[in-house]
Amino acid sequence: MTAVSDTPAIAPDPLRASALAADLDAADFRSEPLRRLWGEEADDALGRGLRTPILRAVDGDSSALATLGRLFVLGIPQSEEVVAAALPRVGVDGLVSLGLAVADAAASVIRPTALLRPQSFVDVDGVGEWWIASDLDEVALGTALPADHVLGVGGASRTLAELVVPQSVNRALDLGTGCGIQALLVSRHAGAVVATDISERALAFGELNALLNGVTNIEFRHGSMFEPVAGEAFDLVVSNPPFVITPRAGDVPAYEYRDGGLIGDALVEQFLRTVPDHLTPGGIAQLLGNWESRAGVAAFDRLRAWIPADLDAWVIEREELSPLAYAELWIRDGGTTPRDAGFTPLLEAWLDDFTARDVTAIGFGYVLLRRGAADAGALRRFERIRQPLSQPGRALQGGLAAHDAIAGGIPQTLFVAGDVTEARHLMPGNDDPSVIELRQGGGFGRTIAVDPALAAFVGACDGDLTVAQIVAALADLFEVPLADLWADLEPRIRQLILDGFLAPAPGAE
Repeated sequence: MTAVSDTPAIAPDPLRASALAADLDAADFRSEPLRRLWGEEADDALGRGLRTPILRAVDGDSSALATLGRLFVLGIPQSEEVVAAALPRVGVDGLVSLGLAVADAAASVIRPTALLRPQSFVDVDGVGEWWIASDLDEVALGTALPADHVLGVGGASRTLAELVVPQSVNRALDLGTGCGIQALLVSRHAGAVVATDISERALAFGELNALLNGVTNIEFRHGSMFEPVAGEAFDLVVSNPPFVITPRAGDVPAYEYRDGGLIGDALVEQFLRTVPDHLTPGGIAQLLGNWESRAGVAAFDRLRAWIPADLDAWVIEREELSPLAYAELWIRDGGTTPRDAGFTPLLEAWLDDFTARDVTAIGFGYVLLRRGAADAGALRRFERIRQPLSQPGRALQGGLAAHDAIAGGIPQTLFVAGDVTEARHLMPGNDDPSVIELRQGGGFGRTIAVDPALAAFVGACDGDLTVAQIVAALADLFEVPLADLWADLEPRIRQLILDGFLAPAPGAE
């Protein structure tokens, strides 16, 4: 089993956290000043696990910003003298009391026991930045991660943050909060947030991060899955849970931040079956997850069976891996490479686990559930999207609004979304296009092939004419019966509305 860390416990303290925040602010300890300090190339190299370029850039610099950069961003011990100078308000003793460092009195050195990095974000209110504390990473530790490691802001955290539907809510739940980044982001648009985790250490980091950033509307609770919120309902539930599918074998490392302790994709199933009981009318749940295709049963078919039929469900699969590729990905993530003696036993354990359940593929993606209005009918979208996304949270919000807008039929007036363009492909010497495509510049970046009639319809949707007037004009132009043309166009117009190519004109009924 992976070792559990023996680093000091994180001890959130309002007064000391406030003093530390004041020191960080005075040193201008933020992303852009740090990037200017050591240069863009060195900053980018850190994302690839390389510290040397930064160390070379700040060699001999004893300023507060350089000292805190080495101590908190890189996790490198610093002399007690320069740390005390950089943190005059919280002091070395305060830093140690918070659990962020230990003092080596014999060497007059302060050794960090956690990372503390500025993390910028963008939401509907603009650009901001948090200070986020988390456990030392593999580069700082120089060894594999301990089982109770609390991850900082990673790719999955940023993905979920971009997916959350941007709307104000009264109560929100961040299930599996980790370092607390999702709870902090959601807190900007929620009256109150409950953040839960099975890890006491993660909750301590989350509470400390809330204190450092002056956020007061988050309540942290300990427990597994929905146990800490039994009987409660929320307007928004977000979760980046430990969804990685890991063999339940004694010699396979299990990491709290990624491994949920259940077999296969049972954690995702448990979430989807349980979360409806915790949604208010109109409430939304959003989840990152993995799911398996087994014994000829496609993953989407399994997911459909887990979600109540009366709930809106929008599932987007971003990628699909073979059992071998999936196993290799997560074994490497734990710090074991094919050069290591332990790699082959781990690989065999993963492949044996998948074989035992007849798993043929593993998907990764996003799930959105909503307790929508009963008279609108349930939205059921299960799709694979591989292209890059732009502001997916807004695209999801628009898709839900579009579903509601067409519940009673296609709106009377439509307009073309501002990011839609048309491309026509012609064979040399031919004036008639062989292919006409509508393309989205934002959202899900969809490309849809259309015929001349539908292209003409979309082109006329500028809000001046009603849908009925446009279709009647096209029926005359193409010399086809109006009823036949409408029967052909109507379902495709609905899809264009759902996909965000068309939208009801302001004030349309």
